[in-house]
Amino acid sequence: MAKEKKADKKPNIFKRIGNYFRDIISEIKKIVWPTPKATFKNMGIVLVAMLVVGLVIFGVDSGLHYLFGLVMDIAGN
Repeated sequence: MAKEKKADKKPNIFKRIGNYFRDIISEIKKIVWPTPKATFKNMGIVLVAMLVVGLVIFGVDSGLHYLFGLVMDIAGN
């Protein structure tokens, strides 16, 4: 019982590091990269979404600024 089997031991540090990098490389090979056409399409969608959100924020900000101005004018009289 005092003796341990070699199969029970962990591999040495260099083998574990090698296995780690081998696993990384195999996972990187599984990546499916988008085509340039899909990338530009997605970029267009993002730009349009940013424009719409920006316009909504601008509209809300302008509306609140106008309402705040009305309240301040009424309170000042």
